[in-house]
Amino acid sequence: MSIHDLPAVNATLNALSAVFLAAGFVFIKRGNKIAHRNCMISAFATSVVFLLCYLTYHGYLAVVLHKGPTRFLNPAWFRPIYLTLLGTHTILAIVIVPLILRTLWLAKKEQFETHKRIARWTWPLWMYVSVTGVIVYFLLYQIFPQS
Repeated sequence: MSIHDLPAVNATLNALSAVFLAAGFVFIKRGNKIAHRNCMISAFATSVVFLLCYLTYHGYLAVVLHKGPTRFLNPAWFRPIYLTLLGTHTILAIVIVPLILRTLWLAKKEQFETHKRIARWTWPLWMYVSVTGVIVYFLLYQIFPQS
């Protein structure tokens, strides 16, 4: 495995996080609080590992290879769609961090009513970020690979 494999690893981690989030949602709807907790902690851990891999990859590109991130140029007709998806993904990825931390903290402190109120926002945003991370990978590296 090389540094150039990290985008695929990152997509896999995002997908895994989405799976944990979906399972956690199903478990809490069924009243299985322990399984819900375990899935949410797993989604968080997976997201943390993703962030470490993401920063490693982009840090390596910048510091060692003196390159910026891969730019989406072709096909030109799809670029605005890709950039819109990437923009919403990136902005929400930043916004979601304090929401995730707050939601997990409230659960740890057993403040479940407040936890549920915030989780109604946290869960769909976190799921969106996880799923669009996978979509961005496929668009940039598989469907429309950039030279």
